[in-house]
Parts: sequence; structure tokens; C-alpha cells
Amino acid sequence: MNASTSTATTSARAGWRPFAPWLISIAALLTLPAVSAGIGISVINVIAIHIVFALSYNMLLGQGGMLSFGHAVFFGLGSYAAIHAMNAIGEASYAGEGFWAHFPVFLLPLVGLVAGALMALLVGWPFCRRAGTAFAMITLGLGELVATGTHMFPSVFGGETGVFSNRMVGPVWFGLELAQPADVYWFMAFWLFAAVLAMWAFTRTPLGRMSNAVRDNPDRLQFIGYPPRNVRFLVFIASGGFAGLAGGMAAVNYEIVTPESLSLLSSGLALLMAAVGGLGIFYGPIVGAIAVTLMNSLLSDFTDASVLYVGLVFLAVVMFAPSGLAGGIEQVRQAWHRNELAARWPVWLGGSLAVTALALATILGVELVYLLSHGKDKLAQALGLELDASSPLSWAAVVALVAIGYGLWRATGKYREANS
Repeated sequence: MNASTSTATTSARAGWRPFAPWLISIAALLTLPAVSAGIGISVINVIAIHIVFALSYNMLLGQGGMLSFGHAVFFGLGSYAAIHAMNAIGEASYAGEGFWAHFPVFLLPLVGLVAGALMALLVGWPFCRRAGTAFAMITLGLGELVATGTHMFPSVFGGETGVFSNRMVGPVWFGLELAQPADVYWFMAFWLFAAVLAMWAFTRTPLGRMSNAVRDNPDRLQFIGYPPRNVRFLVFIASGGFAGLAGGMAAVNYEIVTPESLSLLSSGLALLMAAVGGLGIFYGPIVGAIAVTLMNSLLSDFTDASVLYVGLVFLAVVMFAPSGLAGGIEQVRQAWHRNELAARWPVWLGGSLAVTALALATILGVELVYLLSHGKDKLAQALGLELDASSPLSWAAVVALVAIGYGLWRATGKYREANS
């Protein structure tokens, strides 16, 4: 009797386990406005946009193995389609008739999704003939071509100033007039959850599984009767659609779209967020989008060298943690399931101390260089550091921290090899 009860309890827990992340996500979205005073609703709205954008990029590179330097094309065109639709809603609302008079702003991300998917459909078939470096160069050319074309069609792209709109038009759904950032938050929360759920469901489909196969071994996929080009093409369309959806969310949030949304810089941001979070791991881009957005938003308040720090973090992740932040989380999770935490914590502790020492050395070095060229940085003032770039002791401290970090890293590696 006790055995059967225990088995039933275990089965019930196993049955609820797949739903746990989604229930936790819903709870977090419902409670986040109440606990976000230190961050700000506006920053959270930007994080929601970046999460969808980064996940759509992960569908290409992390799941399908297609490195793209033009992913912002679909994001930007989705934004432009949504902003023009928003203007059409405003004009139709005053007239009181027509299709757009009955179209709510709440559904504008769907307009962006359609625009992004259609663009991917138009260019994807010839692009997806190739993979690897050739595909990356082709998408880079697409991005530059579209970015240049924005200046040739100012009636569509608005020139350098972009296209403006007003989101407080059209029918109101769920009582959200979108007048305040708090109202926009619930709009963002809905589309964030819907998009993440849809992209996760995509990874569970046969097409999502085949995208992993075309990434790992396209020749074998061809041998069993599935042309890799067809798989890449369908994944390319899906990824472009979700990037366009993120663009539609951005249009509603900012109420302005500029050609910068189509630029190589935006494509690089998607790659940065996905790589820092962890390519190939579904929730990796979510972690990366949160980390990179917070760094861009908060570091700029404390240092004028915020872009440099973000770049250094990207280099460090690519060189020393290619699996990203989510890769580290997965290692801890797997060790916990295998009851190996006790055996691995000395290695992780040593690695953490090494990273801390190297990070402090990097911060101190950057601040000293900044002091030489521009004067004292705001970060040094915030940390209470009284730096003197002319003092040998300051530079000796940088060298000492590097030596300590490198020594700990080497010792950690030797310990790991001895116990492997």
C-alpha cells in the first residue's frame, strides 16, 4: 500500500514537472511590477523585446546552425509594418470606418510577425542553399542592402528621423489604453509569454528536431531523405516571423521606428545576447537578453565606458565559456541530479575566485586607462576608488590581480584533471 502510494506521488510530481517552468514564469510576470522599483518598468519592457528577438536568433544559430549577420532586417521590417499599421489605425479611428478602425493596437505584433515571415519567405529560398560562412556573408549583404535602401525610400522608412506614431488609438482590449509604461508592461508580458511558448513548442515539433539535425550532420539528413535546404528554409521563415513579432512589440513600446533597427548593430545585439546566454540551450538567450540589457541600461549610469565593458564580457564568454551562462546553469543542474555537487564545489569555487580576480583586474585596468585619457570615470567614483594612473602601485595591483586569477585558474584546472 505504501509502495503504491509512493509510486502515485512520484508519478504526480513527474506529471507536473514539465509545467513548472511555465507556472513559475506566469507567477514572475504577475509579481514583477510590484518588485521592480530598482529597475523600472521601462527597462523590463525592453528586456521583453530583447528576449523574443534573441530567441528568434537562437532558432537560426543555436538550433539550426545558421550564422546570420542580417537578422535585424526582419526585426526592423516588422517594426516598420507595425508602426505604419498603427498610423493606419489612427487615421481610420477618426473616420470611424474601414478595416483598421476595428483593429486593436494590442494585435500589432502579429502584423510584425507576418511582415518578418513574408520577408524571410521572399529571400530565404536562394539564401538557404548555402550554410556556414557563405550563409553568413549572404545575410550580411542583405542587411547592408536593406539598411542602405532605407535612405532611398523616405516615404516608407521616414529617412533619418524614422516614422512616429501614437499607440493610444483604436479599440481598447483588456482595458489597456497603453498610456503608461505600466499598461505597456501587461501588453509586453502577454506577447512575451505567448512568443516564448510558441518558440518552445516549435523545438518540440519534427521540424524543430530536424533543425538540430541539419546543424549537426546535414549530410546524414540528406541521406535519409530530408533535404537540408528545405529544413533551413522553413526554420528561416519561422525565425524571421518571430523576429518581426519582436519588432512589432518594439514599435508599440517606443512609438517610433528608425533605420537603426535594421542596422548591423541590431543584428550584432541579437548575436551578443544569444551567445552570452548560451547558444543551443533554449533558455540561454533569455538569460543573455536579461544580462546584456541590464548591463547596457545600468552600466551607462555608472560609467562612460559601458560599451567597452559589454564587449569585454562578450569576449570573455566566447573565449572561456562558449556554452554561455546557461551552460554553467546546466552544469550545476546536472551535478545536482547526479549528487555530484559535493565533489565539484571546490572546482567551481576556485573558478569563481579566479573570474572575480580577473574581473577586478579588468575593471581597475580600464579605469586607469580611462583616467589617463578622459579623467576620473563615474564608476570609480561610485566604487569609492581613489586611483592614480601615475602611481606604479596602481598598475602593480592590476598585475597582481591578473597573476592571482591566472594562478587560481591553473590550479582549478589541475584539480579537475586529477579528479576526473
